[in-house]
Amino acid sequence: MLGLDSFNIDSVVIHTISIFFSGVCLQSPCSLLFEPVTLQPCLPSEFDVVILGTGLAESVVAAAFSRVGQRVLHVDRRSYYAANWASFTFNGLLTWIQQHHEESQPEEAQDWSSLLEEGEELIYLSNSKSESDSISNVQVFSFTSEEEEEEEAPSPDPPSIAEEQTGGAEEDAVKENSETESADSKEDDTKEKSEATADGDDEEQASQTEGEEPEADQPTTSAAQSQSEPIKKKISYPQLLKEGRRFNIDLVSKLMYSRGSLVDLLIKSNVSRYAEFKNVTRILTYRHGKVQQVPCSRADVFASRQLSVVEKRKLMRFLTSCMEETEEQQAYNGRPYLEFLCDQQLGDNLQDFLLHSIAMVTEDTPTEEGLTSTRHFLRCLGRYGNTPFLFPVYGLGEIPQCFCRMCAVFGGIYCLRHSVNCLVMDKETNRCKAVIDSRGQRISCSHFVVEEGYVGADRKQMATPTRSLSRAVLITDGSILPSDSDQQVSMVTVPPIAAGCPAVKMVELCSSTMTCMPGTYLVHLTCQSVGSAYEDLSPVVTRMFHTPESHDQENCPSVLWCLYFNMADGSGLEAEGHNLPSNVYMCSGPDGGLGHEHAIKQAESIFQKILPEEDFCPPAPNPEDIIYDGDNTSSAMGGEEEEKEETEDKQEKEEKEDKQEEKEETEDKQEEEEKDGAGEMEKEEEQTLQTEE
Repeated sequence: MLGLDSFNIDSVVIHTISIFFSGVCLQSPCSLLFEPVTLQPCLPSEFDVVILGTGLAESVVAAAFSRVGQRVLHVDRRSYYAANWASFTFNGLLTWIQQHHEESQPEEAQDWSSLLEEGEELIYLSNSKSESDSISNVQVFSFTSEEEEEEEAPSPDPPSIAEEQTGGAEEDAVKENSETESADSKEDDTKEKSEATADGDDEEQASQTEGEEPEADQPTTSAAQSQSEPIKKKISYPQLLKEGRRFNIDLVSKLMYSRGSLVDLLIKSNVSRYAEFKNVTRILTYRHGKVQQVPCSRADVFASRQLSVVEKRKLMRFLTSCMEETEEQQAYNGRPYLEFLCDQQLGDNLQDFLLHSIAMVTEDTPTEEGLTSTRHFLRCLGRYGNTPFLFPVYGLGEIPQCFCRMCAVFGGIYCLRHSVNCLVMDKETNRCKAVIDSRGQRISCSHFVVEEGYVGADRKQMATPTRSLSRAVLITDGSILPSDSDQQVSMVTVPPIAAGCPAVKMVELCSSTMTCMPGTYLVHLTCQSVGSAYEDLSPVVTRMFHTPESHDQENCPSVLWCLYFNMADGSGLEAEGHNLPSNVYMCSGPDGGLGHEHAIKQAESIFQKILPEEDFCPPAPNPEDIIYDGDNTSSAMGGEEEEKEETEDKQEKEEKEDKQEEKEETEDKQEEEEKDGAGEMEKEEEQTLQTEE
């Protein structure tokens, strides 16, 4: 369980809600491909901001504008949210693959000049419905049987006592697994955290227990297990299709730094209430043909069995010293980070850990950048768990939809399968006055935000030559590093396997993340492209997994299904300088970084340019604090009546107090008069007595 008051991780997740505004459906995150509802004939004719594309940056911008009262129209020509940040079910991903294999002809641009006024001109956007510019080299491989296998019948021999005990234990294990799968994320996170914390102790206890068992009992137990253990049933392709809705497969593979900009924004804006998260439980690396766990926290370092005592001291000394900038570190500015690590007298083992698994940089990365990445990694440790990373349940495609949901709650209008064909620009001011949508409706707007895929290459300004990312998605039947728990979420770094090859980042997800069916793992591989995705990543896959192309990998998990494709790297897009009107802002797609800093920084920059005086994504109020429009009149009338009653009560109270004061004054006056009269009588009596004397 990730128990934080500021980060609403344990809140109820909305999975089946559909929000309707002006007859437009904000899609449920459970079904990304759906038939949209029938739209109203026309949209409103004027908005403050029109946004085209539902990627992460565009969705954050939409939520930020809607939250401060701007009128927002958010459209996308696709039938699903999140663009290249989307998550698909297995069947939905097959549809996406089929669309990319089909050659789509660009639509002929229609002439909308009849909608122009004097002094205006049209700027046409890209009219291609395909994403061939950002996605390429799509290849699919299936290594499962096309026919579903039947379970083998149990042995007819009567079971022995040992077999009955073993069978009962297996039934309890199955029952426990089913209960674990149906439990909510709070219990899963608590279990994973405790297992990750006590991993070393459990192994020691297990080894001691095995050593203490009587030798005579060992053959009986092993024989009973060999007789009672059923043959593992292989998962077939029809079964993957049948259980396809259990998968949520991301197009982009990223993790959330616990002290990163995305987590801070989720906390600040209260958008975290719409999602649920799990800790990444392990940081792994692949060295010398083996998968090893990387010790990154103090507890992990001292519990590690891979490091000697001397290596542990050196690693802890380095991690402590690098948190503060020193003159020695500054002397290495501009020099490779690997050179700095070598001069710290760290062995090859520690250098690989620090370079590839902690800093996650290359050997040529400058020292100042390597140290910055190392410090960021270390600062994120311990906030929510033993690793710096979180992963959203149901996949990364949930995050853009969470911000879209916030935008819709504050009045934003959403239309899928709806696009903007062209912009209407004022020649004198060089500003976009309106847009013309795919139905030919002219919609006035003050600002226009667009995903770069909708803009032609001749109007873009690129900071660097266009680069690509190589991606692979695997469905496997086991973990690359088996452990006592089958619900591990692992981040794996694979150093370059040969000269000229890129380092590979791998994320292995278990079924408790709701991204794959029970009994399988979903594995994402990402690297900078050198060739096609298959050329870059298949050597890593064949070394770490069992495939028909593998050699001597029988003990490795088997690949059931895999997908390779290349995706455009969005980090090369310039923030400014595009051949577009001054009030048009472009958002790039996913970049090659592990975190989300690039997209969040881009969204905040666009917001500050348009509304520099407003707060970026202020906290959304709690549902019980919201006053709906239908309640305004009654609440106002109720307020007037209450105010009137309070005034009357106050007047009555004042009158009573005045009367009481008058009564008290009268009584006091009477008492004084009586005292004065009594005093005069006493004086007269004294004078009379004196006269008589």
